[in-house]
Amino acid sequence: MEFTFLPRTTTLKNSKFVHYRITSDPISETITYDKSGFYYIGKNATNIEKLVKIFKIGYASESIENAKSELKRSLSQEKNAIPEIIFCESQFEFEAVKSFCHFLNNHPVLYSIPVVLDAGNLCEMELNMYKKHKLADEIIFLQEANEINLMSKIKFLKKIKLGTIDLQKIHAGEKRAQMLREQFSLKRAFDISISLVALLLLSPVFLLIALAINIESKGSVFYVAKRAGRGYRIFDFYKFRTMFTGADQRINEFSHLNQYNASLSEGPAFFKIDNDPRVTKVGAFLRNTSLDELPQLINVLLGDMSLVGNRPLPLYEAATLTTDECAKRFLAHAGMTGLWQIKKRGKKDMSVEERINLDIDYANKSNFMYDLWIMANTPSALIQKSSV
Repeated sequence: MEFTFLPRTTTLKNSKFVHYRITSDPISETITYDKSGFYYIGKNATNIEKLVKIFKIGYASESIENAKSELKRSLSQEKNAIPEIIFCESQFEFEAVKSFCHFLNNHPVLYSIPVVLDAGNLCEMELNMYKKHKLADEIIFLQEANEINLMSKIKFLKKIKLGTIDLQKIHAGEKRAQMLREQFSLKRAFDISISLVALLLLSPVFLLIALAINIESKGSVFYVAKRAGRGYRIFDFYKFRTMFTGADQRINEFSHLNQYNASLSEGPAFFKIDNDPRVTKVGAFLRNTSLDELPQLINVLLGDMSLVGNRPLPLYEAATLTTDECAKRFLAHAGMTGLWQIKKRGKKDMSVEERINLDIDYANKSNFMYDLWIMANTPSALIQKSSV
């Protein structure tokens, strides 16, 4: 059985390695083991022979620095050629062992390899220090361990190491899920409290607006339409009516005035007109002051929408946003105000791509503090210069 040592003396010339051959115990040949082998750091030939009987193949270095170099070299020259376990003698300085373990734990590949420290040369104080700092995955007296128990220990350590890695991923996922739940609960509590108080305080304003709408034109005070919100969930969307009755049926008639300059039949489409001729005089005032949006507080209270999010879309617009990239905008809550409103509302130089990108950007960054920042910047966007 062959394994490799780095040079033990400075007298060797034109040679990087000293090779040794050890014959395995024939009994061990009847047992099938993982062939990825071991890596031993130190000089104890008895320990190495014991490991060879178990693994059949192994590599050894006399120093920790050489071990680092050889491990990195094996990764660069032979794909996946890493040992399944590393053994390190206790003759080295504590800081050297600590540095080596730090090197392994911070390496994208080597961090998954269990490290076993041989406690053969440690006094009780040193042994307690290693246990306290938990540098190695296990500390054992290698010479005293019989091969069967040692093999079981190695298999156990490999499972524990992999299990720890899996647990870290699970815990990270659980932590993120918990954070998202907390963010959602905080957002929802904020939405309920603000919308409820606002509806109570603004009830006189609702009555005045309703009266003005009825005086100017016949029809319902509220405009109710189906909209697609988070996850394409469809709900009844409330606004004060700002157009003459039947305006929705005249979209094709005014499609040439579309602010987004996009075809309704090809690709993602939004529809909005500057100085829309379907809008009433009272409706124009409500739009320019954003008072037409106040009934959406009912949607917020019901949970259909949030105070901050991406605008819920008419079904004909949502139906054009079904690609993987465009669909990301539906990961966020539907909202009364959002990133699009504070950046581009009322501006004529708007493209479909820009609108979608702003929605996706919000969906990616969405959190409670970001919502507060958007709300703080919303008042300046409420008063529009153009009627859209």
